[in-house]
Amino acid sequence: MAYSDTHSRGIGYLLWIFGFMGAHRFYYGKPWTGTLWFFTLGLFFIGWIIDLFLIPAMDRKADLRFRSGRTNFNLCWILLTFLGIFGAHRLYMGKWITAIIYFCTGGLFLIGVLYDYWTLNEQISVKNMQRDW
Repeated sequence: MAYSDTHSRGIGYLLWIFGFMGAHRFYYGKPWTGTLWFFTLGLFFIGWIIDLFLIPAMDRKADLRFRSGRTNFNLCWILLTFLGIFGAHRLYMGKWITAIIYFCTGGLFLIGVLYDYWTLNEQISVKNMQRDW
């Protein structure tokens, strides 16, 4: 598979600002450490500061791991991070029913938003592969 620039360092650094919540780690496909950052405020802000220097490597690995296509990773992650409880990212991906459910339930009581933090990269990759057929 050819190299594709699926993730952006700029978006990674934007999400790093909210890194004490693990947003940048989820974005780069690291849900376990993203969850750890979320519950410990970025390893008590020490891990958050260290990540400032680790983002370029996380970006390269994410670009190799995930499938690019018509659904844009960066836009989808921005929508999830800032409007996830309203289902904006799901609306963008064409998942109308769950978007409406998220809108009416605050991201399915935030559990759905956490689920999407864990799985959004794979959801986008699968969607991009389906469109290639």
